[in-house]
Amino acid sequence: MRKLKFEFLFFIVMAALVSSCGSYKESAYFYDIQNYKEDLPSADYYDSEPVIKPNDQLLIAVSAPSLYQEKVAQFNLPVSTYLSPGETKVTPTSTFPTYYVDREGNINFPVLGKLKLSGMTKWEASAYMEKLISGHINEDAIVNLQIVSFNISVHGEVFKPGTIEVKNDRISVLDALGAAGGLTIYGNRKNVLLIRDNNGSIEYHLFDLTKSDIFSSPYFYLRQNDVLFVDATKTRMEESEYGVADNYRMNRISTLASVVSSIATLLTLLFINNNK
Repeated sequence: MRKLKFEFLFFIVMAALVSSCGSYKESAYFYDIQNYKEDLPSADYYDSEPVIKPNDQLLIAVSAPSLYQEKVAQFNLPVSTYLSPGETKVTPTSTFPTYYVDREGNINFPVLGKLKLSGMTKWEASAYMEKLISGHINEDAIVNLQIVSFNISVHGEVFKPGTIEVKNDRISVLDALGAAGGLTIYGNRKNVLLIRDNNGSIEYHLFDLTKSDIFSSPYFYLRQNDVLFVDATKTRMEESEYGVADNYRMNRISTLASVVSSIATLLTLLFINNNK
């Protein structure tokens, strides 16, 4: 009889542990990382480096190794200067003009004319332009190119949904989610959707943040205009089907059920102790 009582108590404890473990697996990030005995494989940024696309804005500056920059001045647009409104002290602010990539993937560049840069990484585009400009100035040119219209959108169950302006070309899915304030308690960590416009073709990819293989995904590093959408958990979707009053009643019922369950568990333990 005592053995039967012990087995019953053991069953209750194990059921609680299993339930807790299942809940932890659903909410913990990279739950399986403990299974890796060595360093995790990681994605190569240069294999997924952003490429120039139509409608991008590019900041391009040309220089030369020599001290005489007159040779390259013709390849640089003049810097615009304007006065900041609302300032008590007149302080001129300078801004560098950018080049717009048209729908055919071209930019209009001084001296060189139309250049097709779409489909190239910024390093490839820089090398391509350096070769063309060097032929005009009879010395090696240095081209610094930056994609300045690099934005990522994050929506769904995050604390700060919206558009993120990326200051450089390197941002991972975890960086983007962090910039959006992270996932809410209702965010489904197993269902984070990436939407990418790849030259008119829409790509989709699902991230499971509870798995460590995200670090080796070719989609780990994002590209300009990528969209992340964090899906809601089943609990959140069920709650959204009811009004405020219904949710209030359901919460009261849930609370009452929890109290009854706790009392039943307590009575069971007291019964077992009294019959030892």
